[in-house]
Amino acid sequence: MNITVLSLSLGLLLGLMTFLFIFRIVLTWYPQLDLNRFPFNIVAWPTEPFLIPLRKIVPPIGGVDITPIIWVGIFSLVRELLIGQQGLLTLLS
Repeated sequence: MNITVLSLSLGLLLGLMTFLFIFRIVLTWYPQLDLNRFPFNIVAWPTEPFLIPLRKIVPPIGGVDITPIIWVGIFSLVRELLIGQQGLLTLLS
């Protein structure tokens, strides 16, 4: 597989996941919203599998779930390490 295609695909995926987690952070400001209803389930469905295991490790701080914030940091870091200006895939291409 071409490194450029891989970089582009990975960049889009990581960018989309970062966006979904940022949107998930905004949704936590409105606890009355039902995440099982459209359109909120579009954000909840792909992010929840990442949040469940991390919630077992990181408890809420002051009643606030910070796990989406942690995932934004993780996806941003991975994106920068792989396809950033000095990323591994960027240097290989």
